[in-house]
Amino acid sequence: MRVGLSISSASFESDPQVGAQSIIERARVANQAKLDLLSLGDHHLTPMNYFQNVPMLGRLLAEWQAGPVGCLFLLPLWNPVLVAEQVGTLAALTKSTFVIQTGVGDGEAIFKTMGASIKTRGVDLEQSVATIKSLFAKNVIDGDSDLQVNPVPTQNIEWWIGASTSREGIRRASRIGDAWYAAPFLNVSKAQEFLEHYLESCAEHNKQPRPVIRKDVIVLKDGNKAMELGDQLIEKGYRGMQRDAVIVGNPEQATEQLRPYKELGFTDVTCRCMTIPQESAIETISLLGEVRSHLNS
Repeated sequence: MRVGLSISSASFESDPQVGAQSIIERARVANQAKLDLLSLGDHHLTPMNYFQNVPMLGRLLAEWQAGPVGCLFLLPLWNPVLVAEQVGTLAALTKSTFVIQTGVGDGEAIFKTMGASIKTRGVDLEQSVATIKSLFAKNVIDGDSDLQVNPVPTQNIEWWIGASTSREGIRRASRIGDAWYAAPFLNVSKAQEFLEHYLESCAEHNKQPRPVIRKDVIVLKDGNKAMELGDQLIEKGYRGMQRDAVIVGNPEQATEQLRPYKELGFTDVTCRCMTIPQESAIETISLLGEVRSHLNS
């Protein structure tokens, strides 16, 4: 099972430069741990500092040489030509596989402010994926040689299609994606339930399945401290998640919590640190390599 990192782009620091430097430090430690993926999320119109994915990922690539890199795009909120151009530029900064992670987004007020419709977000996502793939393959728009997207990626591009409990979203992942990017709030039971839908849909479309899941984690050498931090966050309503959906403990405990997902057939887990102090986040990231070793031993 591959173990990657999705760095949280939100910062509660009053000084945005402090928050930005903490993200850079996390990427540096992930590179030292030789994790299998570095990625950033996508969010807009937030009440706290949120560092936008494209410029921040460009900076982080100066720290990351370990392997594949990814970026989440809530595609219904983006112009697909702009996404194609941004990904083309980011991909030119690395020779590794570039993973385009997608989501439909949420929040009617956000969609309205961004000039998008929440009612058509599923269709809009599919159309955007088709447009971007076409631009990467042909470079030009509507056959007009004066309208080109350059540069285009020269390396392998993977499409991870995010879907949680929507069967249509999971079918979409099997139809147009290289992987189903499962939501972090799925516990083992729910993950198994929706994995069955995904596998059935892959079989219908003659596609090779690749289930991937994201998990919110705290991994510390002191497992009791990790548990205490995790319990406190869950009690405060952390992202609306239940305790059995997060991975919390020492490396051995985290391994045993992740193992059922591996046994179900999930090929990758992308870990995101829960809202913990920078020192604990750095320790968590540095220990994820150890967790991977335990998982695959």
